[in-house]
Amino acid sequence: MRTGRVERNTLETRISVEVNLDGQGTGAFATGIPFLDHMLDQVARHGLIDLKVSADGDLEIDAHHTVEDIGISIGQAMAAAVGDKAGIRRYGHAYVPLDEALSRVVIDFSGRPGLEYSVPFKRDRVGDFDVDLFHEFFQGFVNHALVTLHIDNLKGVNAHHQIETVFKAFGRALRMALEPDPRMSGIPSTKGKL
Repeated sequence: MRTGRVERNTLETRISVEVNLDGQGTGAFATGIPFLDHMLDQVARHGLIDLKVSADGDLEIDAHHTVEDIGISIGQAMAAAVGDKAGIRRYGHAYVPLDEALSRVVIDFSGRPGLEYSVPFKRDRVGDFDVDLFHEFFQGFVNHALVTLHIDNLKGVNAHHQIETVFKAFGRALRMALEPDPRMSGIPSTKGKL
């Protein structure tokens, strides 16, 4: 089983994450941020990854610490679950539409953290959620999963639709990259290590 579990406790947040890369797409989320829970559910369902996330953060100050630390913790759990990356496809990509919105996500389990993020939101909040925090989520994920991640929202006028297409495409790109490649018996790199 390709699973990972992380407990991250700081003065600002207490995060628990469990991930099963070979799951059925089930999720359980209790972050204190309903809109983030909704987006994480998209990752689980579209990635066919079982994902549990609970968080207790300083939301009375701001959601920033909680959102960023959840990204960090999911990245750490994902890195633990994928191990040495032997036999995976390594690369994944997806385009996902939702009404007028269209996003593309491309990921490489390269062992090198890198984020290219271009999501020109048409408004700065969805409900009371500050959409700038999604960049912090993905930066935390990238830095700790050690992946290269390109996220581009190509079209969209509704900020909810824009970010939902991003998270659905992220889940589907993860699914593709993490699938076992029946023709790859070792590490998918000429270096022999990722």
